[in-house]
Amino acid sequence: MSAPDPLALPGIPRDAEGPVFAEPWQAQAFALAVQLSADGAFTWAEWAQALSAELVRDPTDDGSRYYEHWVAALEALTAGRGLVAATAMAARKADWAEAYRHTPHGRPVELSPGARQT
Repeated sequence: MSAPDPLALPGIPRDAEGPVFAEPWQAQAFALAVQLSADGAFTWAEWAQALSAELVRDPTDDGSRYYEHWVAALEALTAGRGLVAATAMAARKADWAEAYRHTPHGRPVELSPGARQT
């Protein structure tokens, strides 16, 4: 399988050196999609199609929410492929939201040892 070309994707924020990320989670989401494609979970063409579909759903986006669309496309593809159950994904997101709400400002957000591992 050929390596994906992230610069071939629509609207990707980049500079002369390649993709740019405003937050660490954006780079992590980017790397996750690249790795899942490289591992054969979906083709890069399927990824580009899923991302394009997410971007089209939000014509008012000025590009500032690009990686939010990236995550939505990743969630849709992984759930659609049965790589993760939608209910498990929703539970995990709820766990992270709860952890965020209980983390003092400036501290790293961490899941508690008792968080669901679904």
